[in-house]
Amino acid sequence: MTESLPRLRAGRLSKIAAGVMLVGALSGCASNNPVDLEARSIAIEQNAVPVSGGPVTVNHLLPAVGPAYVTLNVKETANADRIPDVGNRAITSGSGYVVQGDGLVMTAAHVAVEMGNEIQARAGNGRVYSGKVIAINPTNDMALIKLRGFSGVSVKPAMPGCVAPNNLVFTLGRPHAQSDTARIGELQGRHFGRAVAYGKFGYPDALVLKMDTKKGESGGPLFDSNGRFIGMVVSTLTDANGNLINVAHAVPSTAIAKFLCQQTSCEPQWVPIAQASVDKCDQVASQ
Repeated sequence: MTESLPRLRAGRLSKIAAGVMLVGALSGCASNNPVDLEARSIAIEQNAVPVSGGPVTVNHLLPAVGPAYVTLNVKETANADRIPDVGNRAITSGSGYVVQGDGLVMTAAHVAVEMGNEIQARAGNGRVYSGKVIAINPTNDMALIKLRGFSGVSVKPAMPGCVAPNNLVFTLGRPHAQSDTARIGELQGRHFGRAVAYGKFGYPDALVLKMDTKKGESGGPLFDSNGRFIGMVVSTLTDANGNLINVAHAVPSTAIAKFLCQQTSCEPQWVPIAQASVDKCDQVASQ
């Protein structure tokens, strides 16, 4: 990237937005709740007001979308090429989301790091499920995880896989040292227009979001105003001095669906998304 472009830092920390509202947790013991129930308290933060103006909330959507969101701790798996006492150490944490109810979860590649790493995923019912990274695409910052013993709900992708700029969007994620968070913002554009790289990870293009994501939210799901899945958070933009500029990037659901359907026998809901582009709604509207 040239020096004239903003720098990107995946999941950089910043100030907490004012006016945090907590969504009450469901009653009952979390360990006994079904996977398709949301038993967490989720903070709602809004630091970008959509063009429609006024305060908004998404708390009415959280019981439906929350159970498909998970938080992840990643451990490096020991192998013959590593020093024995280095294996099985915790290396990263982040967010993710269920793409198929039998325990297939997606997150950012820079959260999963590499194939074979062990995953501990905390679900909406409070239980922790073990799994492993089974596929990774570092050039579009996506990774696929298979959890053991998990059976629950998955995200529901929007059709045909896009949303118009200036509309409300929200994410789910867990900033480090904070609670689970629903972050409200708006879609600024469906294209960043150039490739981004950070270390061995990156992406060729991205949805541009007006919102201030934080470290730990990488890999979390992005939803439209109806709670339909449209992308995955991957990074936060900063200026040349490293200051946050209230802009984040997300990999669109179309790219995610393509990767999912290449790696697995994806469910029917993903097939038309994998065959579409983020500008599909413009094409449909012009016909």
